[in-house]
Amino acid sequence: MTQPPPPDRADAAYPSGMPSPDWVALQRAAIEVRDTAYAPYSGFPVGVAGLVDDGRVVVGCNVENASYGVGLCAECGMVSALVAGGGGRLVAVSCVGPEGDTLMPCGRCRQLLWEHGGPDCLVATSTGPRPMSELLPDAFGPANLGR
Repeated sequence: MTQPPPPDRADAAYPSGMPSPDWVALQRAAIEVRDTAYAPYSGFPVGVAGLVDDGRVVVGCNVENASYGVGLCAECGMVSALVAGGGGRLVAVSCVGPEGDTLMPCGRCRQLLWEHGGPDCLVATSTGPRPMSELLPDAFGPANLGR
């Protein structure tokens, strides 16, 4: 299991007054839920765990489908759990692959994380935690709708 490095450079992007995420606990939660993934076609189970601004941890796993295009990424399940559980903002996310290694969310999922965590949400990467503002620069979001 690959542990993300300590959140050294990402601390500046972490919301003030919030404790640093327990990256080891988030990765363990992601591994635990990964084991429930439904991935009979790819054989590539994915799990994700996110720390919410109220201290909750929400999780999700990928769910494949015989009609490949309608499969769901793990982050989709996590965001659904976040919303169904009362909402809140994601502040830190850890995503893991089949071996428990840190996995980078795909582009579609980065958009989901932006919507529910914003530019300061930290994501575990192979080089250490990084804010969404680095992983999805110039992101499209609610402010672009011009309401």
